[in-house]
Amino acid sequence: MTAIGLLIAAVAAVGNLGSVSGFHLPHRISKYKTSSSHLAMATTTESSSNNDNILPNADHILFDVPVSNNGARCRIILYKKGISNEQVTILSPAHLGGLKSEEYKKLSPLGLMPCLTLPKHENPSQQYHGGLSSLVESDTIARYLLSKYATIGPSFQPENPKSNLIARMHDMYLTTIQGCLYKPASRLPLGDYPDRKSAIEAYRKNWNIIESFLTDDVAEDATYLCGKEVSLADATLFPSAVFATYMLPKFDSDLDHPEPPLPPKLTRWFDHLRINDSTFTKVYDEIMDTMVNSWENTNHRWDSIRGAGVRDTAPSTIFDLILNGSIPATIVRENEHILAFKDINPLAPAHILLIPKDRNGLTSLRQSTEEHIHILGQLLVMAGEIAKDTSLGFGDGARIVINDGKDGGQEVQHLHVHVLGGRQMESTFG
Repeated sequence: MTAIGLLIAAVAAVGNLGSVSGFHLPHRISKYKTSSSHLAMATTTESSSNNDNILPNADHILFDVPVSNNGARCRIILYKKGISNEQVTILSPAHLGGLKSEEYKKLSPLGLMPCLTLPKHENPSQQYHGGLSSLVESDTIARYLLSKYATIGPSFQPENPKSNLIARMHDMYLTTIQGCLYKPASRLPLGDYPDRKSAIEAYRKNWNIIESFLTDDVAEDATYLCGKEVSLADATLFPSAVFATYMLPKFDSDLDHPEPPLPPKLTRWFDHLRINDSTFTKVYDEIMDTMVNSWENTNHRWDSIRGAGVRDTAPSTIFDLILNGSIPATIVRENEHILAFKDINPLAPAHILLIPKDRNGLTSLRQSTEEHIHILGQLLVMAGEIAKDTSLGFGDGARIVINDGKDGGQEVQHLHVHVLGGRQMESTFG
């Protein structure tokens, strides 16, 4: 075992854990109930303010944590190449006081990880590499490691077009929105997607796009994504596949029959590496250990996330019958998210109701959270547009109302907006 291998605590024999397509999650959870962190990140119990966080005397230090799927690609390269601890030591950012500490920000100004320190030049009067003392961004670090240690172990095919395409697609279209799987509502929106559901849909779609780059032999004969030799695409994609296979099933509408988190070729590739390649098994266990023991069992991360731990279990309403066409309605406006129709018992010459097509827990306005900011904004924007529509009977303005709860006069437990107009409204409320 290399010196860097000594950083890894003993990993229990993997065996056949069953399909990782999302159908045997209880088995995978039980495997990690009593396991300790496999990646023995060297840390100090002292605060960085004590100025005694002396860094090891290694050529490079990779600041990373076991659950980091982006940093994991760099760890795969180190493990697969057998890079020694004297060449690259792995530390947690906690060694310098954490991601937001001033000491760590000297290396990673945005407080991001992974971060790799670069060796000082032999001549102190000369600068570091191009004036840099460290590197951030996992792809940049990975490619530096492949160049620095090109003569050791597998090459990871740094010039392979397919490998580079897959790695780029991953970095641009998976990791940019993967937070939809685990971040709280306060961290939304994600990229171009205003809500969690749309981000998850895009996340699934982008896995399928990557699947389209693969030939059939990936699933049948080839060991890795680009043939018989491991590539940067494998190192990049595999850790995120760990995330997807563990987290996506939590958001399935039918938990008893979950949709496979990965498309078929990628599922077979992932299962093969997880079971048969010791390096990928090691990284799988590093990530899973934190996700299961810390995120799931200790912090209950998903308990408060809508769509996972929080679901809409309220009874259906008459609006569901309108939405599925069982009850007719005079629809005046509609888009992907909202249906607007005439109230069958109008209280004004013009009286339109607007409802979100997906209730998503919005039985009343009081149930709204940061998850609902986008749909609430869309409802009000459409209400304003309708209030300007003279063909519907509106004149100079309208009264826009949301009744909430019994005391507020709400009759249907599905959030709806009333737009009333066509006459002068009375000035009293209540």
